[in-house]
Amino acid sequence: MKAKAQKSHAIGVAHSPVVLDIAGTTLSADDRRRIEHPLTGGLILFARNWQDRLQLTELTSEIKSLRPDVLICVDHEGGRVQRFRTDGFTHLPPMRVLGEMWMEDGKRGAGDGAMTATDAATAAGHVLGAELRACGVDLSFTPVLDLDHGASSVIGDRAFHRDARVATLLAKSLMHGLMLAGMHNCGKHFPGHGFVAADSHVDVPIDKRNLKAILADDAKPYEWLSTSLASVMPAHVIYPKVDAQPAGFSARWLKDILRMQLGFTGAIFSDDLSMDGARRINGVDVSYTDAAVVALNAGCDMVLLCNQSTGDGRAVDELLDGLMQAQADDHWQADPDSEARRLDLLPQTAPFTWDELMHLPAYQRALERLP
Repeated sequence: MKAKAQKSHAIGVAHSPVVLDIAGTTLSADDRRRIEHPLTGGLILFARNWQDRLQLTELTSEIKSLRPDVLICVDHEGGRVQRFRTDGFTHLPPMRVLGEMWMEDGKRGAGDGAMTATDAATAAGHVLGAELRACGVDLSFTPVLDLDHGASSVIGDRAFHRDARVATLLAKSLMHGLMLAGMHNCGKHFPGHGFVAADSHVDVPIDKRNLKAILADDAKPYEWLSTSLASVMPAHVIYPKVDAQPAGFSARWLKDILRMQLGFTGAIFSDDLSMDGARRINGVDVSYTDAAVVALNAGCDMVLLCNQSTGDGRAVDELLDGLMQAQADDHWQADPDSEARRLDLLPQTAPFTWDELMHLPAYQRALERLP
């Protein structure tokens, strides 16, 4: 059954928690219908949605014409995770390069490497955010706060450093650059994905450390950035000495630890519900709807379903229909606070056009400071 867009005031929806995707470089009739659905609050773009800057700008403009409040997102970190790479987009380095710059300390004086790295991180955030915003993208899921333990191939050079202190200060510097471009941030993957070797895209990683060890190391950036992070994405990792559920499905992790103990007040996104690590709860594979309900009840404000719009997109419609029914059956409740946190992630300033950006001295200086 295909999901039907309805007026939110008619069904009492005060919360639009679903972040979905689209199949191609233009909107189909089904895409338009899904974007207008009252439970849709965000849209995530991938490389398949990219042709050139003109096409991307026209696509985001059409999306906003349908739903001005929808949050247009992308995974655009630098290195191997950068969706748009041609037609003028700057090739950003993997975050490990910034950590390596930090370690070049002392060659020209004590502290020089660290200070140069923090300035380069701010430059990277400014360029990243400004170029995306010039094409109509609201938010990039960055920075990666995972620590580089050397075990995780899926994290690897996406991490700034092994040392939580270095990773935190470089991430804060990158977030400063995003802010200069008028873009918010998303720290990921709470409380840390870097210690485990398994890839949660195809497996369910298990981190057997206790809570004290995790809070003293991998989760430290979330404590130190509690007043700076606008949003957080939890890991599809199970930490059995803390909770039997993956972090993104765990009220212990999201409500008790992240919000109450670490003081985080921003939005929480689930990681992609289509990942193998996302739909196995208590050893059982569950539906997208069931996974979304568990994530929302555990403390997520938004749930992502990626790469399911291709073909007939049935999974997307099933999630929208299923969540609507689950709400009617009182299995989850729309949360006005979650909706406020979602809306707070929308940019508050108008972006520069691409041509304006190319003549902006601050942007040009940021380009010069990139490693």
